[in-house]
Amino acid sequence: MLPLALDELYEGIRDFIVCEVNGSIKGVCALHLLWDDNKGKGAGTMLAEIRSLAVKETNQGSGIGKYLVRECLKEAEELGVKKVFALTYRREFFKKLGFREIERARLPHRVWEDCRKCHKFPECDEQAVIFRL
Repeated sequence: MLPLALDELYEGIRDFIVCEVNGSIKGVCALHLLWDDNKGKGAGTMLAEIRSLAVKETNQGSGIGKYLVRECLKEAEELGVKKVFALTYRREFFKKLGFREIERARLPHRVWEDCRKCHKFPECDEQAVIFRL
């Protein structure tokens, strides 16, 4: 996960869904809303990113990650989002949930603002996946 300043955490806190069981946090996931301007080709559409998906190691494989992603997709649909994407090292996990692979270059340039903070920038090895609602 990318390091964030405290003010960035406060700005994005509403994005997060938390899975808690008996007072213990088992996993988190965020739905971050963006705007896809269609690269200047007219009216844009709302776009969202699944980010910061993390499940406690002892709970991986229990369905918590799937639950969190599905809850994010449900919220995206309620908000009228047309496309949800993720940048991931676990492409197969997302493909099982109905996401499909796309070229990262097809994502709007605004997506890459956060990437500049990553120690791997500009040599990112994450894969892009997308889900159409």
